[in-house]
Amino acid sequence: MLTAVKNQFKISFLTIKYALMREMLNKVTFITNIIFMILNNASFIVQWIVLYSLKDNVGGYTFKQVLLLWGMAAGTYGVSRFFFKKAFSLSEIINNGKLDSYLVQPKNVLLSAITTDVEPSALGDLLYAYIMLFLFGCTFEKFLLFTMFIITGGLMLTAIAVILGSLSFWFNKTDIIADVGNSLTTNFATYPDGIFKGIVKGLLYTLIPVGIINYIPIQVLTEFNLGLTLIVIGFTIFLVTLAFVIFFKGLKKYSSSNLMIARI
Repeated sequence: MLTAVKNQFKISFLTIKYALMREMLNKVTFITNIIFMILNNASFIVQWIVLYSLKDNVGGYTFKQVLLLWGMAAGTYGVSRFFFKKAFSLSEIINNGKLDSYLVQPKNVLLSAITTDVEPSALGDLLYAYIMLFLFGCTFEKFLLFTMFIITGGLMLTAIAVILGSLSFWFNKTDIIADVGNSLTTNFATYPDGIFKGIVKGLLYTLIPVGIINYIPIQVLTEFNLGLTLIVIGFTIFLVTLAFVIFFKGLKKYSSSNLMIARI
């Protein structure tokens, strides 16, 4: 069992490595994508600089906490889009019968499908995330916690994308639902949770779990809380497990398109 899991992770790592090597063939484009993503993220901080020149805090967040929030959002986005890019187009893969080539391989179908490509610009998001951490104030403990949280957050974003994408096994035209759901988890992540009230705030900690992906980690990094840390880890395990269960239940209903695509 452990050997099989180890081999699967090794295969997934090699798949991502070779996908990255393909992207690096054009080094100018590769580096430009990363730099422009960092600049794109940094441009949004200007609005917060203006806002904090008028107010001391927004939604209970100081300016440095907003920087950390943006870093967390960029980091989780970077992990999910770099390592699991295809999870966000899973509906298309299912609807077009492109799972055929993964079914004949002696590997986990889901992991094989979502790790076949990388998003180079997502490395810019990851670099930007750590720049924001250092601006917030980085210690060795915060560095380790931040790294853990962007990994758990990236896994949760990926799991949500897999769950929404897997709806295509049962229903038609669910790609719109998947796109909207993925966009919501990204868009809400860059705003302090204190500005949301009532039902909306409740949704951000349940149906759209931005609170667990981003807001709780910010609280822990500001003032460490073991209980909240365990909640994040536990919810990550739950969401990832749920994504696997839903995908493989749906896979039983998958109809091949007889589309043969060789993968090397």
